[in-house]
Amino acid sequence: MTAKKIDKYTALVMQPHVEVAEDRAGIAKNLDRAINMIDFGVGYFWELPARLVVFPEYFMQGVTTPGKGEHGIDSFMKKAIELDGPEMRRLGEVAKEYNLYIAGGGVVERVKEFPDRWFNTAFIIGPSGEVVLRYHKWHIPASIGLGTSPHDIFDEYKEVFGGDISTLFPVIDTEIGKLGTMTCHDGCTPEVSRALGYNGVEVICHPVALQEVEGVSQPWDFWMFTRRTRAHDNMAYVLGSNWGTVDYAYYPKAFCPGGSFAIDYTGMVQRHAPYPQEQVLGVTIDIESLREHRSRCNHNTWVDVRTEGFRQIYEKPIYPANQFPSGKPPRTLADKMGPVREVFSDLYGRGQFTPPAGKSVADMADLHEQRVRAAQARGTLRKG
Repeated sequence: MTAKKIDKYTALVMQPHVEVAEDRAGIAKNLDRAINMIDFGVGYFWELPARLVVFPEYFMQGVTTPGKGEHGIDSFMKKAIELDGPEMRRLGEVAKEYNLYIAGGGVVERVKEFPDRWFNTAFIIGPSGEVVLRYHKWHIPASIGLGTSPHDIFDEYKEVFGGDISTLFPVIDTEIGKLGTMTCHDGCTPEVSRALGYNGVEVICHPVALQEVEGVSQPWDFWMFTRRTRAHDNMAYVLGSNWGTVDYAYYPKAFCPGGSFAIDYTGMVQRHAPYPQEQVLGVTIDIESLREHRSRCNHNTWVDVRTEGFRQIYEKPIYPANQFPSGKPPRTLADKMGPVREVFSDLYGRGQFTPPAGKSVADMADLHEQRVRAAQARGTLRKG
């Protein structure tokens, strides 16, 4: 079958102001702002019409982190939504109006099959107004992510949603190219983007709520150099969307200080908003140029993959699966960090990590637990 030509189009990378919502009214306020930004973007970039919009993680509901402002599972469940609910239908109406694909992430999603927990969910809505892709964030950092990863409940999850790489890391073939998504911490290591690349992705929609303390700005612009690498590794566009500013009593306004970008399939930066303010970035997406680039063998990052030498890395689990089965959801961030003790024991026990001077292998797992207990005693981590 001969491939059909895909014309160039504009993608809009959104960097909105976010308010940490407590209820549906707060969600509606964030959503109103998001839709106004779409109205602006499709109007301003009218000469090369917009076909794709990318919003950041938690752009509708916000998120909390350790300290006095930390929410437990009950608070999150109060603002959890369903992907067939009114909020997503509103975005679907906008997608139909403007003939758009709308991507976003960090939806605090309630899933009927697992009612005692929430998932950090990325989505893509198509021009039909329907959700055409749903992805549950895989790499949720134990220290600051209370949502459930499919890996936390893996055996049960596979029974409901499937466990194939194409199901866990979905890519959809559309009239504007092959689209996939990964969320925030997913981009810190190579595996999720590599899975998307294996599934044929051409444009990775990458919502994040990435904080300044995690490396947004120079000199430690970790956010930028890792994502340029993810784009280069997979010869795919990466459209990274972060918050501009935030309203929450326990956060500085520039907690997640922008830095949104568009990176092309060679790893080059096309657009960048390196400041903590609202912005809409418009970038030209050229799928035909990407496909021509992939047809060359020199420096082709997939043609030269030689898998046999790397199998041992993945044969034995590191972070163990099925830590939070049904009836045992993670209720606090301290709960999520519990399995880290076993991970430290493994990494130090097999000699991959070497303890600091004066410390033994056993000390390293104990040290993690001591830090958690000390933080709980200070009131900087919730106890329950």
